[in-house]
Amino acid sequence: MRKSYIGFFICIILLLHINSSQAQKNNVARPNIIFILADDLGYGDLGCYGQQLIETPNIDAMAKQGMRFTQFYAGTSVCAPSRSSLLTGQHTGHTPIRGNKGVKPEGQWPIPDSAVTIAEVLKKAGYTTGDFGKWGLGPVASSGDPIKQGFDFFYGYNCQSLAHDYYPDHLWENDRRVDFSEHNTYAAELIQQKALQFIDQQKSKPFFLYLSYTLPHAALQVPDDSLFEKYKQKFNEQPVPVKAADASGYAGQAYPRAAYAAMVSRLDAYVGQIIQQLKQLGIDKNTLVIFTSDNGPHKEGGNDPSYFNSNGSLRGIKRDLYEGGIREPMIAYWPGIVKAGSTSNFTGAFWDFMPTFTELAKTPAPKNIDGISIVPVLLSQKNQPSHKWLYWEFHEQGGKQAVRMGKWKGVQLNVIKETDGPIELYDLQTDAGEKNNVADQHPDIVKAIKKIMQQQHRESADFPLFTQASKTE
Repeated sequence: MRKSYIGFFICIILLLHINSSQAQKNNVARPNIIFILADDLGYGDLGCYGQQLIETPNIDAMAKQGMRFTQFYAGTSVCAPSRSSLLTGQHTGHTPIRGNKGVKPEGQWPIPDSAVTIAEVLKKAGYTTGDFGKWGLGPVASSGDPIKQGFDFFYGYNCQSLAHDYYPDHLWENDRRVDFSEHNTYAAELIQQKALQFIDQQKSKPFFLYLSYTLPHAALQVPDDSLFEKYKQKFNEQPVPVKAADASGYAGQAYPRAAYAAMVSRLDAYVGQIIQQLKQLGIDKNTLVIFTSDNGPHKEGGNDPSYFNSNGSLRGIKRDLYEGGIREPMIAYWPGIVKAGSTSNFTGAFWDFMPTFTELAKTPAPKNIDGISIVPVLLSQKNQPSHKWLYWEFHEQGGKQAVRMGKWKGVQLNVIKETDGPIELYDLQTDAGEKNNVADQHPDIVKAIKKIMQQQHRESADFPLFTQASKTE
C-alpha cells in the first residue's frame, strides 16, 4: 500500500512539473529577437546540413542546441524581393518589391511608405530595432530608407550593388555617409563590431536585431589571413587568372574555392561571437536567434557551388525556383524554450516570421499578410497550423512561378511570354531533387497549382510580370 502511495505522489509531482514547464512556455516573456540572414548561402553549405569541406562549428553547435528546419524557404531566389517578403510578411505575389531594380545614384527601388515592416511593428511594441549589413530596399532619404521603415539604427551597405565590394569606399550609418580614405577596410568586420556594440547597448531592454550579413555573396573577397591560408592548403588549390570586375561588380579571385570556404567560415565565426556575447551578458535565455539565408548558392566571381555541393541534393541555385534556389537552412536557437537537438519538417517560408515575431512580442500582426505564426513549432506544441500551399514568383530570365502544395511542387518557366505554358510537377516526397516531371500523370494537381498561381499573383505597376517585361538590374 505504501509503495502505491509513493508512486501516486511521484506521478502527481511529474504532472505538476510538466504542466509548469508547459505554462512557462506558453507565457514566455517578450524575448529579444536576432534574425541572422546570410547572403547566397546554400542549403548544403553548413556542416549540420551535410557540408563536408567547409567548417561551420558555431552554427552546427547552434543547431545542436536548438531546432533545425528541413523544409523552410526564402521569399524568392534573389536578394531584394526575398528581403521584402521577409520584412512585410507577404509572398512575392503580394510584397511591394519583386526584383533587384536599381536606381541612381545609389540604391534599389524603394519599398513604399504604405508597406508595414517587422521593424515598424516591433518598434511600436517597444523594441529597439537595428539593421547591420546590407539593405537593398531603397536609397537613403527615400521611402525605403531603413530609418523610415522602422529601424532605429542602420550600419552597412544601403545599396546591394555596392555590397559586391567587401573593401568599399564608404558605408552608411543611418543617414550619414562614412567614407574610407583607402580601400583597405574589410566592411564585414566593421559591420560585425557595430552589431556587437548594439547588443551591448540594448541588453537591458527588448531589441530586434536584423543581421543582414553580406557573406558569402560575391565578390569572393576575404582578408589574406590564417583562415584563408588553411583552405588554400586544404584544397591544394592552384591559382587561376584573376578576372576584373564585370558590369555587375563581381571580381574574380585567384583562389576562388579557398575564398568561398573562408567566407562561410568567417560568417560562422561571426555567429559564434553573437551567441557568446549573449551568454556573457546573461541574456541568451531571453533571446530568440534565427539563422537562415536569403536564397540559394551563387555561381559568381569564380564560385563553384557544385564543388562544395552547396545545394545538397537539391536542384538549382540562385535565380532558380527549383528547391536549390529557395529552400534554405533555418535554425532557431533559444535556450530553455526551443528544444535542443530537435528537427522540424514544418513547411514554412519567410512570410511566417512577421506573425511569429509579433506573437512573441505580444502585439497584433498587420492585416493582409500571407504568413502563419510558427510559435507552436518553436515551443514543441502540437497545435501548429500548416500552409495549404506556398507561392513564389521571380521576374528575371523570362519570369517564373512556383507553388509548393503538400508533397507537390509546381514550377512554370517563361511566364512573361507563355502565360499558359506548361507546368512542371514534382513529388518532393520521393523526388526532392526534382528530376522526374510527373505533370502528365497528375493533371488534377497541375490544374490546382495553376489556379493558385493565377490567384496569388497581384500585378504591380513597379514590377509588372504579365503586362510587360520586367526590367531588373
